[in-house]
Amino acid sequence: MGFDDTYKLSAHAVITNAEGEVLQLRATYADKTWGLPGGALDLGETIHEALLRECREELGRDVVIDYLSGVYYHRVYNSHVFIFRAHLKACGANRNGEITLSSEHSAYDYFALNDLSPVQRVRVEHCLNFNGEVQSAKF
Repeated sequence: MGFDDTYKLSAHAVITNAEGEVLQLRATYADKTWGLPGGALDLGETIHEALLRECREELGRDVVIDYLSGVYYHRVYNSHVFIFRAHLKACGANRNGEITLSSEHSAYDYFALNDLSPVQRVRVEHCLNFNGEVQSAKF
């Protein structure tokens, strides 16, 4: 890899509801698919800072990071994705706790593991079955 090559890093959150379903957002760009909250790191950000910022932007809510569960390489995008377990931060008395989407997303919903794409399912299963060892894989 040369000095001027472009390489991407992103951080995403696995957030579940009380039933164990996984929060996904529907994009308003590209192929408009469903995906985990999160996104690309900005210049100078750590993976933790990026995840907190992206979730705040995309969900209108702060999250608490529980742990890093995996790092995955995606050939199609020439990128590494950091997957974290996180949960929505409790809201104060003045906030209703609702998710408020940014213009990057048109909807949110919670999905059962079997309803996730094959790649998403692997990453989420690794996260939910975390045993203290960070996983990695190539897709």
